[in-house]
This record gives sequence, structure tokens and C-alpha cells, in this order.
Amino acid sequence: QAPIKATCEDMSCKTGFPEDVHSAVVSRSVHGGQPLLNVKFRSCDGNKKIHFGSSEPEDFRVGEDGVVYAERSFQLSAEPTEFVVSAQDKETQQEWQMRVKLTPEPAFTGASEKDQRKIEEIIFPWQQYKHSSPLKRQKRDWVIPPINLPENSKGPFPQELVRIRSDRDKSLSLRYSVTGPGADQPPTGIFIINPISGQLSVTKPLDREQIASFHLRAHAVDVNGNQVENPIDIVINVIDMNDNRPEFLHQVWNGTVPEGSKPGTYVMTVTAIDADDPNAQNGMLRYRILSQAPSSPSPNMFTINNETGDIITVAAGLDREKVQQYTLIIQATDMEGNPTYGLSNTATAVIAVTDVNDNPPEFTAMTFYGEVPENRVDVIVANLTVTDKDQPHTPAWNAMYRMTGGDPTGRFTILTDPNSNDGLVTVVKPIDFETNRMFVLTVAAENQVPLAKGIQHPPQSTATVSITVIDVNESPYFVPNPKLVRQEEGLMAGSMLTTFTAQDPDRYMQQTSLRYSKLSDPANWLKIDPVNGQITTTAVLDRESIYVQNNMYNATFLASDNGIPPMSGTGTLQIYLLDINDNAPQVHPKEATTCETLQPNAINITAVDPDIDPNAGPFAFELPDTPASIKRNWTIVRISGDHAQLSLRIRFLEAGIYDVPIVITDSGNPHASSTSLLKVKVCQCDLNGDCTDVDRIVGAGLGTGAIIAILLCIIILLILVLMFVVWMKRRDKERQAKQLLIDPEDDVRDNILKYDEEGGGEEDQDYDLSQLQQPDTLEPDAIKPVGIRRLDERPIHAEPQYPVRSAAPHPGDIGDFINEGLKAADNDPTAPPYDSLLVFDYEGSGSTAGSLSSLNSSSSGGEQDYDYLNDWGPRFKKLADMYGGGDD
Repeated sequence: QAPIKATCEDMSCKTGFPEDVHSAVVSRSVHGGQPLLNVKFRSCDGNKKIHFGSSEPEDFRVGEDGVVYAERSFQLSAEPTEFVVSAQDKETQQEWQMRVKLTPEPAFTGASEKDQRKIEEIIFPWQQYKHSSPLKRQKRDWVIPPINLPENSKGPFPQELVRIRSDRDKSLSLRYSVTGPGADQPPTGIFIINPISGQLSVTKPLDREQIASFHLRAHAVDVNGNQVENPIDIVINVIDMNDNRPEFLHQVWNGTVPEGSKPGTYVMTVTAIDADDPNAQNGMLRYRILSQAPSSPSPNMFTINNETGDIITVAAGLDREKVQQYTLIIQATDMEGNPTYGLSNTATAVIAVTDVNDNPPEFTAMTFYGEVPENRVDVIVANLTVTDKDQPHTPAWNAMYRMTGGDPTGRFTILTDPNSNDGLVTVVKPIDFETNRMFVLTVAAENQVPLAKGIQHPPQSTATVSITVIDVNESPYFVPNPKLVRQEEGLMAGSMLTTFTAQDPDRYMQQTSLRYSKLSDPANWLKIDPVNGQITTTAVLDRESIYVQNNMYNATFLASDNGIPPMSGTGTLQIYLLDINDNAPQVHPKEATTCETLQPNAINITAVDPDIDPNAGPFAFELPDTPASIKRNWTIVRISGDHAQLSLRIRFLEAGIYDVPIVITDSGNPHASSTSLLKVKVCQCDLNGDCTDVDRIVGAGLGTGAIIAILLCIIILLILVLMFVVWMKRRDKERQAKQLLIDPEDDVRDNILKYDEEGGGEEDQDYDLSQLQQPDTLEPDAIKPVGIRRLDERPIHAEPQYPVRSAAPHPGDIGDFINEGLKAADNDPTAPPYDSLLVFDYEGSGSTAGSLSSLNSSSSGGEQDYDYLNDWGPRFKKLADMYGGGDD
């Protein structure tokens, strides 16, 4: 640290160095750019511009602020190093000199080191005190020079800087303090002061890139806190050290340059920054190009401005077709590019050589060939290939083709394939082989943009295209098409109408004559001769036909050849039919209504004739002479050429329906007339002329269709009623049938009640004894409705499945059926306490037969006497044999 001494001057001032020899102790190892000391120069005239110099400029440099820097790195010897610092007034050229002696630091540190260094003092200026008498002159205030402190100092810390002292500390006990950023304001604790001795120290290394200077204020107060001296300002400048490398804004820089650019063409600018002081050598950058790849056609195609970083071309020969991209390694070095002491960094500059149109398209052949069938369009007949060395798919590469000769009628066009850049010769108009058998086209190719200036090549390339037309079988064509024929209607069948022939355009093909046929004939009026095309009628031509529109009838015919493949053509025959008076007029409408009396009783009628003028209206209307009642009851008056009015001649005509014949004659030559019947309904009318009586409705009657519809509705209704009655009867029968659990044919009781016979043989009928039950054994309240089985106390169990008897069982199966039912009832926990299921209907009381529930029971058979069964007749003989005591 260069010692700083603040002194007080008297009235006189002397310009120059304060001392002739200045000694300073520095570290033994000196680095380039390191500040060593600060020389003080006193200038009585503040306007003087002083320039500092060194007698050893290769080792030491003196800045404008008086700071001495090491120009290079070296080791101080044990002997003091001396050099001269000069100061020169730029205006008067007056020069002052001071000898500087640098002594290396001793090897020891600590307290002994502090004893070797003399700490300079900053003394508060004198000031006038109000209580003093007589008054003392206040010494002039002076400016404390800044304290220069290198960044990144290695210590030891705290490192003493200056001692602040007041002259009044001899008579008063003072306390010193400093305030400001770095002391009591953030960042706090960087600078501290001993409150007793006033020793100002720094506590840690400083970083100029964070804070370049500190502005502190020193205070002196007594023990009671009263201000003794005015505060003084202390500025501490952090001296920059070259501790930051240059940094490029981008690691990779991209630029472009057109091919063929002249030397001196600007390409791009690269920029690097250095966090060190930009006004000192530590932050002054210099650029240079370290390498270029590739090195063709010259290893030095580019140069860079060492101060601004602008890259420009320095050599000619940039050719994108040979080298598309250059890669440069750019180096930025601080210390104004000093390779020894400066710090460096590198970045990559990628320069793409952009394409310009310096190569025209060139055809790969002088002549191209193609062929096309005649009458084909939108067919590519030839591919024109070109080569272009420029960058693909750019305006300098894209080719445009145009025909310069050989196609006066514009039958061809040339499109460009965007992918391959080929020219596609395409047919846009049909070509007739019989007219043109070959085309020889002259085409030219050029780029979308013109060639660059200075290019020696021609701007376009030319070639010839030879196109051969292939003959194909063409369709015959009718002449003329359509063909118009004017003919009066009514032409009889078998009449020759016209001849409609076609021509074959294939003059150079060997083939037979054409064949004709009919393709469309809506009314089937015509036929055509297959050889000569003569058209004759097959029916009478009628202009009033529904197939005739606006007097025109259209028919289509076909002409075919026998070529390979066979071809055909169509022709339309238009027959304009001239009208003749072949239709008589008719009355319209066919029915009308009028009143019984004269007023109002007019009926408006219209004459309708399918013919046209002059064979139509105006029409003549009249009533026939017979029967005589027509003219007696009616009269007709024409009101216009097509309309007439029919009215009653008599005052009253009885209501009813009358057929009134009307004779209508047209204006044709000769005239055509007809008698039309008009059905007139006469009815009673009100004042408005509307029919009011029932007779009108009856007279009007219903049409046949309406009567048939009404009869069908009545028949359908009767059928529905009959079906409903039948369905109701069938449902009643089904309900009655469901009341019995067995079929009526198998019901023994029905048979007994029906015949009521006691006699007869035992084998007369087959009885199903399992259907019987004893009604007397049932309690009256236990008798259930029809179809429901009786239950006494039914446990909650699932219904068992009992055997189902067939509809017509064999008599020998009765015993098996009873046994199966008995077993099922014995094992059924839900059955009442009876031997059988008891599912049969109640037959009424009064039966003389006992219970049959114990038939075939081995437990009671031996205790009963069944001999009385022999007295019951032959019908019980079987039972008497079974139980009547017989051993068998």
C-alpha cells in the first residue's frame, strides 16, 4: 500500500513532489498489472495537466492518478530497486522528478512487521473556537487524498490503513468512529477503527468487481458524545487486479457470407466482456483468430478487428460449391492483448457460405425423346433432366423451362418437378395422328433468379425434344351432329325419313365399314339400316305424344367400327314435327253445376285442342239440333276465342243431372269438330247461387271407388265383431275346463252323472279310483274353492313333485299310480294327514259309498267283511272277488 500523508500548508504553496526520494516496501513477487505505490504530486494550480512517466517503462508504469503499476511479473532482488518517476506539465513542458526506492518485504510477519511500517496519520483540520480569546485564525480546509487499496489482498487481516487523529486529543479524551457503507452500513464490518487510537483497518480482501470504492466519514467526539471535530470524508478506492478472464457473450457465433464476396466484406461481429476495470489494461481486450477450418483455398480467408471484434474477408475465392462452411477459433485477451500477462478465452465462429446464382442449369443431353398416343391430354411425354451446382431448392437452383420453337399451336407445356428439378413435357391439347405424326420442340432452361454479376457462363441452356405421335383407333363421328329433320306429323310406318351416317377418322388403318344401331328411341318410332344408316319409321309420328317436347323429338344412334379395340360414336337425330289438324277440340270441364232458375244460371266452359295454331282456336260453339230438348232448355254464347257460356233458356228446370252435348269446331284447314257431353247438375240455390237442397247431394252421388271403400270398411268391421264373439266363447270354455284337474273324458264322476247306470258289466268302463274321495270326512270350513287343494296345517316346506297321470292310462296302471301317489303323500311333510293328495273337487253329499282311502291297505283288510259286495250287482263283482273272502 502506498503511504498517504495528509499535511497542512501555510500560506505559501510549492508545486512538485513532496520529497526527492520515496521509499516503499513491496512484496518480493511482483505480478504484471499489480499496483505498487502511490506517488504524491502537489499542484498549486489545480488546472495544470500533469503527465507521469517512468525511467523504466518496461518494468513500471505510472497512471494518471499517480499509482505505480508493475508492467510485468518479476522477483525483486534483495537489494533495493530504484527508478525515477517524472511529472511533466503538458502546457509549459516543466518537469519534476522523484526517485523511488522499492525494498522487498522481510521474511517475518506479525507484530514485528507492523513495527517496520510507519502508519500515516490523518489529522483533523484546525478550526476556530468561539470560547477562545483572542480569536484564532482557522486553518484552510484541505481535501484528503483517496486511499488506494488493491483487491484480493492476502492479508494479514485486519490490515491497518491510516490513523485518524485530532490535535485536541492532548487535552481531551476522544473517541474515534467511521460511518458509511462498509463500516456501519451494508456491507458492514469491512472497515473498523480503534476508538482510542483512531487506527483505521480493513478486515478482509476486497473485490473491485463488487464495490469499486468506499466513501467513509470519520468522527471525533469526547467521552460524553459531544462532537469535537467536524467529520472528514475518506475515500477508499479498490485498485483493480487482473483477476477475471474475458468472457464471450456466446460460445458459438453464427454468421453468413455470400460466396464470391470481395475482400473487405463484413461478415459478423463477436463480442467478449471482462469484469475488470475497462479503463485499465486489465479490462482492455484484444481479439485475434487462432485457427480456420478448412484452410482452403487460403488459410487466411478472414481477419478480425482486434479492438471491435468485426470479422471481414481478406481473400477472394469463397465458393459454396467447394467449401460450404468455415469454422474460426476466436481468442480474446485482456491487458491489451499482452500474451505474457493477459488472460485469454476462446469462442467459435461458424461462417456459412451462402449460395448465389453462379451456376446456370445445364441439360444432361442435347436431345430428349418421347411419344404420346393421339387424342390423349395431361400425359407426360418426356422428362428433361438438368444439373445445377447451386444449393438445391433455392431460387438459384430451381429451374424454369420454356419452349422456344416447334409448338405453334400450344399443344405442349413444360412443368417443373419441385423435388428433382426435372422438366415434365406434358400434352395439354389433343393431337391428331392424321394431322401431325411428330413434333420437334426446342426448349430452354434458366433459374428463377438471374445469374450473379461477373459470371461467364451463359444464363440458359437449350435442348431439343423429339415427340412421336402414336396412331390409335378413334371413334367414328356423325356429320352433322346433331342432325335436324323437319317432318309433318302423321308420317305412316315404313316411310323413309332420312339417312344418318358417320365417318371414321382413321384413314391409315385397314378396317371394314361402319355398322349402325339404335341407342335411344323413347317412342320406338324409328329404325336404322345397319349398313347404310337409312332411317325409316316403324310407327306414326305424333306431335302430341308425351315424348315430344316443344315440337322436337330426339333419337340417338350408334356407329361402331371393328378396330382393335372396337370404337363407337353416337349421333343425335332431332325431328321437328310440324302440326296437322288431327285433333278435334273438347269441352272443359266435363261437369258443371247450375241453379233451377234463370238467375243466376250461367256456366263458363273452355275448348281444349292439343293442336297448335293455326289448327286450334278460335273455336265455334253450338248446340246440336237433336234431341230437340237441348236447344229448348239451353242456350250457348261464345264470349271469346276459347271460352263460351252455357245457360238455361227456360225459367225453371227441375233439379237433376243432365247431359248437354256441345259441338265445338276449330279453325284448322280443313276444320275439325267434335261433340262433347257436359254433365250439368241442376239444383236449388240460395240467394248467393249455392246449392241448398238434399237432391243436389243425392244427385251428385258417390263415385264407384268411394262406394267400394265404404263396403270394405263395413265388411272388415263385421269380421272383427265376429272374431271377438268367437274369442269370448273360447275363453269361457277354457275357464270351465280349468275348473277340473283332469280331462273331461277321464273324469269318472262325469261318466257316472251322465249315464246314471247301475247295471252293466264290470268291464264296461275303466274307473280311476284314485280320483274319488269321501266328502263326509271333510269339515265344512275346510272345503276349498274349485281348483285349490285342502290344507289343514301346512308346514313351511317346498312343494313336492307328485307323479302326473297320463291322459289315457292303461287299466293296469291304476294300481301303480295309486302306490306312487301313496308313497309321495307319506313322504310329504306338507301334506294333510290323509293317505291321498285330496286334490279333487267336492262332488256333493249323500254318497252311499264308504271311504275308499284305505284300499289295498294291509293293516285293515283282515278285520272287515266285504261279502256284501256280492249283493251290489255285476258292476261290483270285481271288488267282491278282491275283498269278498275268495282266496284268489
